[in-house]
Order: sequence, then C-alpha cells, then structure tokens
Amino acid sequence: MLFRKVRYYIFLRDVLILAVTAFGGPQAHIAMFLDLLVKKRGYLSEEDLIELNALCNILPGPTSTQTITAVGFKIGGPNLAYLTLLIWMTPAVTIMTIAAITISNLQEQNISIEFTRYIQPMAVGFVAFAGFKIARKVIHSKLGFGLMCTSALISLFFGSPYVFPIVLVAGGLITSLNYKSHAIEAKDKINIQWANFILWGSVFILAAVLGGLTKALPVRLFENFYRNGSLIFGGGQVLIPFLYTEFVEFKQYLTSEEFLSGYALMQSLPGPVFSFCAYVGSLSMREYGVGGEIIGAISAALGIFLPGAFLIFFVIRFWDSLKKFRRVKASLEGINAVSSGMVIAAAIIMFMPLEPSYINFGITLGTFLVLTFTKIPSPLIIVAGLLGGILIS
Repeated sequence: MLFRKVRYYIFLRDVLILAVTAFGGPQAHIAMFLDLLVKKRGYLSEEDLIELNALCNILPGPTSTQTITAVGFKIGGPNLAYLTLLIWMTPAVTIMTIAAITISNLQEQNISIEFTRYIQPMAVGFVAFAGFKIARKVIHSKLGFGLMCTSALISLFFGSPYVFPIVLVAGGLITSLNYKSHAIEAKDKINIQWANFILWGSVFILAAVLGGLTKALPVRLFENFYRNGSLIFGGGQVLIPFLYTEFVEFKQYLTSEEFLSGYALMQSLPGPVFSFCAYVGSLSMREYGVGGEIIGAISAALGIFLPGAFLIFFVIRFWDSLKKFRRVKASLEGINAVSSGMVIAAAIIMFMPLEPSYINFGITLGTFLVLTFTKIPSPLIIVAGLLGGILIS
C-alpha cells in the first residue's frame, strides 16, 4: 500500500511537470506523454497510451486532457484520475484567469490594449493553420470534402451556437451510411457500466434546469461550457468557433479584440488549450469585480473539463468491443470533416472584425506560412507579435 501511494505521488508530480512544460497542443503533448510516462516511468506500455489517445480523439472533449486523465484512471482508478485532471489543468487555467483580470483592470483604468494589435491577426493565422492541418489529416474522399465545405458555409451564414451540434450529428449520420467500406471484425458482447454516463447526463440536465430557474450567470456559464465540452469533437481548435459565436457574436460578453488577444496568449502557454475557457468565463463576469471574475473562470473551467472526464471514464470500460462496429468507425469521418469546416469558417469569422488593412492580412497570412513551413515554436511567434505591438504603441 505504501509503495502504491509513493508511486501515485510520483505520477502526480510527473503530471505537474507536464502541465508546465507541455507546449504545442495535443500532438506535441502525446509525444511528451510517451517520453515521460512510458519510456522513463513505465506507467503503461506505448501500445496502451496510443490506444487511449485514439479513443480520446473520437470522444467529445479535450484530447490530451482526456488521455492523461485516462492514464491516471488506468493506474489508480477514479480518485487518481480526478487528481490528475486537477493538476493538469490548474497552471494554464490560473494564468488565463490572471490574464483576463489584468485586461479587465486595464480597461477599467482606460488603458488601451492596443499593444495586442499584432497578436490578434496572428490568432486568426493560428486558427487558419489548425483548420488546414485538420482538413489535411481527416479529408480522404469527395464526400468528406463536401461535408467540410457545407459545414463551413453553414457556420458562416448561421450565427447561432445551437446549429453546430446539429451539423456535427448530421455529418456523422451521413458517413455512417457508408459503413460497408470498413472491414468486418469479430464482435464481443458489450458490457456497459452506466454510472458515469448517468452522472454526465444528470449534470447536463441539472445545470440546464438550474440555469433556467435561477438565471444566475455562474450557473449559466457552467451550463454553456458543459454543453460545449459535451459536444466538441477534435480538441481545442474546434472549440474556438463555438466560443467565438456564442460569447462574442451571440451574447457579446467579450469583444473580438479581447477574444483574439486571449486566444493568442493561450498559444504561448503549456498545458490544455481548453484552459482558454477560464479566460472567457472570467471576462464574462467582469461586472462583478475580481471575485466574480474568479468565480466565472472556475465555472467555465469545471464546465469545459468535466464532461470529457465523465465520458472517458464511461467509454474506456467497453471501448475494445465498441470500436469493432463499422457504423461507429464510419461516422467518425463525417464528424471530423464537419469539424474541420467549422475551424476554417472560424478563421474567416474572426478576421472580419479586424481592420481590413494590408498589415492585418499580411500578419495573418505570414503567421499561417510560418506555422506551415517552419518549426518555430508558437510561444516565440506570439512574443514577437507582442513585442512589435508594444514598440509601435
């Protein structure tokens, strides 16, 4: 028992090390997980980690967060998994909350945030690159290309955030009809334990009911982010169009300038991209003072991270059997294609509020090209843009 507790302590320390050093998004995170958790520590095999990551890639929620949480679950069960989630998300969530409070205070004192002028079009370049990278990875057929284009057009012309989940489900259903193109595998009987699914659904319904009855902004924020965390396939890049549409265009809790500045900052931080939600939640409650901003950040962070944890705990127990069904495999093509279209549309939507100048267009295009053709780390790109804005301000 003592050996096990020491092992858990070392694992959680390793999670903290990853939380403050893992730059570059889910693809870079998995490489660091392999290096530290598999090769150096031997908590699980490389095959186990790759399979867990593959499972998390097809579930809604933050991919790298779900993967490291699932590793904690595999090593020590739910209690260790929840501690893993808390330690992994806390550093980035804390930094994004402080950033939101800082921006709010600057604006209260009538201090311009014009120094962020260059990192705003840079943020659009990051989103465009994410859309390009996802599309290149997941589009393999004319049907997939058509779904991507249709999704992009719908996202551009229908501003409601409630359209997105409908389009995602529709894309999955369309490609699931093509299940016969997938090889038949011998199927095992699926033994489903429903506890975590019931927990996920209960929180979903309870948050919606309480938000409607109380009208309390922290509860409504939790419900908004919990809903998004339950429906987002494809990680943080796909989350951005949902957040921008709902909180900038639809509810107008943030300006486009604030949103883009925060997203650019997130690109320069280690840890999960979903921690950007703490920034959005904090600024959404700025009228309630610093205490309200902190509550908004916590509500948003819990709302966005909990659904993925509940769902991975639910699915991991019967994944080996479920993944053999052809309709499940076939539906993923449509979901991924639709997601890539949403990200491409998000880049266009987020560029529109910027001043239509050659400088903004050049910075957006330049950022895209640098990310595409070089290996310059994202933090260095953002720091360069921030320094440029400070020098010219």
